Amino acid sequence: MKIHYSLDQFRAQSPVVTIGTFDGLHKGHQAVLDKLKELAREIDGESVVFTFYPHPRLVTSPGESSLRLLTTLEEKIQLFTKFGIDHLIVYPFNKEFSEMNYSDFVKEILVDKIETRCLVVGYDHKFGKNREGGFEYLQHCAGRYGFRVEKMEALSVEDDNVSSTKIRLALQTGDIPKANHYFGYEFSLRGTVVEGKQLGRKMGFPTANIEASDKFKIIPGYGVYAVKVEIDGRIFKGMLNIGTRPTFNKNADNRSIEVNIFDFSENIYGKKITLYFIGKIRDEQKFNGIEALVEQLKKDRVSALDILNRQ
Repeated sequence: MKIHYSLDQFRAQSPVVTIGTFDGLHKGHQAVLDKLKELAREIDGESVVFTFYPHPRLVTSPGESSLRLLTTLEEKIQLFTKFGIDHLIVYPFNKEFSEMNYSDFVKEILVDKIETRCLVVGYDHKFGKNREGGFEYLQHCAGRYGFRVEKMEALSVEDDNVSSTKIRLALQTGDIPKANHYFGYEFSLRGTVVEGKQLGRKMGFPTANIEASDKFKIIPGYGVYAVKVEIDGRIFKGMLNIGTRPTFNKNADNRSIEVNIFDFSENIYGKKITLYFIGKIRDEQKFNGIEALVEQLKKDRVSALDILNRQ
């Protein structure tokens, strides 16, 4: 996949294009990508995804603090590569671009710079200043400029339309299997191992404290989770606690992330690791002393292994 951060040198054969933020790259998005690749094959063309960075809300709403991303730009690039897209355009989203009206966007970018042959949009596509660019207007533009436009309907999974909003809710309530079902892959969180208070080590359950790579990345709800941990390309099993420690970390919603990696004793301070969420074990709870907590952690390890071994 070729990645373009500018359109100055952009060249593609008979481009079949789709536009969006694609946060989460869930099954609904994947259906759009499948259609994109199918249409590209039909006309011997190339698939093109047009997305933006930073997220539009960070530009249109200065001081934004409530944004919670399902996927960071780094993760989206990995996923678009995995899904076999030919070209990814990561267009700089700034104040000037946010004020561009849709007709100018179609003419100056889709037609003049990309030379779009076919445009694929989702059922709820709205784009441009004041979100004025809907499907009906696109059909008008297609006739005027000589490209084709295809509209995708909402993807239903078990009679439930897939959406990023529903996935966020599933993650916030700890329903990892539901979120992963909608994603079509395991929700992941990448971050750096930072110094902690080393309380877990004293109890026989050493934990790595994680600071997320992107401060806007969504962190699942409080509780204990079964996870897989990727370190330097190696995969380990583990259990992870999400709590709150406001003075300690820089993660979204002040959530602390501590993972106990099973059968692992290496020094990984400063390393980047990736956590893959598989299931929730229990809610956060208080214990009457260290002994009660240690006994619960032993049970949590058994539960985590049971969930992970059923994969």
